[in-house]
Amino acid sequence: MSSMKMGLYAAEIYRLQEDHSDVPLSAIADQVDVSLQAASRMINRLVEKGILTRKPYQGVRLTPQGETMAMPVIRRHRLIEVFLVQVMGFGWDEVHGLADHFEQGINEILEDRAFELAGRPERCPHGEPIPSKDGVMPHIEDVPLTMLEPGSQATISRIKAHEPEKLRYFARLNMRPGTPMRLVDQAPFNGPMRIAIEKHEHVIGYDLAQEVRVSLP
Repeated sequence: MSSMKMGLYAAEIYRLQEDHSDVPLSAIADQVDVSLQAASRMINRLVEKGILTRKPYQGVRLTPQGETMAMPVIRRHRLIEVFLVQVMGFGWDEVHGLADHFEQGINEILEDRAFELAGRPERCPHGEPIPSKDGVMPHIEDVPLTMLEPGSQATISRIKAHEPEKLRYFARLNMRPGTPMRLVDQAPFNGPMRIAIEKHEHVIGYDLAQEVRVSLP
């Protein structure tokens, strides 16, 4: 089993941990686009190597060793996303899949040059923090948009979606990291949310709002 493949799994599991106390096998299989059987075989190997801990019938989490393995992969991926947007002119809806392929073909020298050319970025185009070169993940204080009370002011911090059509929709609403917004109202029982950005109001569904993280004043 190659260290590159192990690192890719570790990185995807790290991303999933934010939304799962223990990451289920089905979520991992979906994220890396493999069958449940293939994901299960890899998970078994990662557990054996001390990269993951597993709770029967619940899921897995990275060990400290696993998090150390994930950081360089996450740094490279998010840095390449910035490079593709800032230097090569791609849209933020195009770069997630491109970075998956691009990052596997660059070495440390190219990574360092991309970092400089992209302006030493601290976050990717979707607002996710970029780990430092020595493997430290910056701490981000934000909450899901769905946790706000009506009338709350906030700033969009991160967009968790990767699907191009969702990102294009968020862009049309000017819902990008760094944009101030206000929650005007929300329908009961996890209903749609009305938000105000500048002088415009938009209504978005609860499920979509869950993919938006905001920071409070």
